[in-house]
Amino acid sequence: MARLELDRLSKRYGDFHAARDVSLDVAEGEFLVLLGPSGCGKTTTLRMIAGFVEPTAGTVKIGGRDVTTLPPWKRNTGLVFQNYALFPHLTVGQNVAFGLEMRKVAKAEADAKVLDALKLVQLDHLIDRLPRQLSGGQQQRVALARALAFRPDVLLLDEPLSNLDAKLRHDVRVEIRSLQQRLGITTVMVTHDQEEALTMADRLVVMRDGAVRQIGSQKDLYERPADHFVADFVGRSSFLSGTMAGDAEMKTAGGLTVRCAKSLSGPAVMALRPERVYVGREPISGQDNTFPGEVEFVSYLGSLIDIHVRLSPQDRVIAQVPNHDSAALPAVGDTVHVGWAATPAVFPADSDMRA
Repeated sequence: MARLELDRLSKRYGDFHAARDVSLDVAEGEFLVLLGPSGCGKTTTLRMIAGFVEPTAGTVKIGGRDVTTLPPWKRNTGLVFQNYALFPHLTVGQNVAFGLEMRKVAKAEADAKVLDALKLVQLDHLIDRLPRQLSGGQQQRVALARALAFRPDVLLLDEPLSNLDAKLRHDVRVEIRSLQQRLGITTVMVTHDQEEALTMADRLVVMRDGAVRQIGSQKDLYERPADHFVADFVGRSSFLSGTMAGDAEMKTAGGLTVRCAKSLSGPAVMALRPERVYVGREPISGQDNTFPGEVEFVSYLGSLIDIHVRLSPQDRVIAQVPNHDSAALPAVGDTVHVGWAATPAVFPADSDMRA
């Protein structure tokens, strides 16, 4: 394992900036996730780390060594591709051995490393199978074993779970995270799936339009989003729009006066996490904000239930409540009261939210 440092790493194609001044410091053994929508620059950044894309500007250091101009095979990084990239005519063992052969590792040593890598992912009993004889989850683990066989300094994962079904995706991400912690290997993963990111990462990097919008722990990004985009992308939120006059109150578009935990001036937008919005038949006590409203929609999610409440023609919030007794929940058309504490998640309305 090794420390990974990116300093103002950029990639430009003509006038288009695929990545713009990306600076990161990934500690030894850390699991960092690059998170963002398609086209945000996360995969370009990962491929610049791996050496498959040449940066327009900036540097990549691994273990204190500048590798910016080195080819991929001289960087000692292991990359797991989105589609696994297994050779269909080679057995599991031969696929895992491929990187070792390219590094001219002696056969006896390579055979031992292949077996060790397959044992790590619990597939040593399938060493003679062909990829077409494996399930999707097994193919993914073979690709992971191939990346780990030569003990890379940095492991790079490019949307490694996107081709798996939901149940298998959950199981495999737990396996990957457990394996990464056991080996203590520095890891960078790319995903657009916020649940994967929140489950697996030590720290998250949210990207948009080629640039980093916020870096922090799951709690940092969820509790203290830096802007409207991060609040919308990480977790779920309801948004109220309005204006503020330099104090800690917002006048919403629907005429509500909402108390905030931060002062701003001018057009503003507030993010409310649904589990922080309380709902009841009577006015909610002990909260900074409480308003009556009409139930517009009820979404049954099993252990949780979402209640969409219209507070005014322009203002709507979502309350998420535990499913203790679904029969006692309000129905569409009912009048209810909602309440929430003053939140610091208030941003200028001109925050970049372009699609």
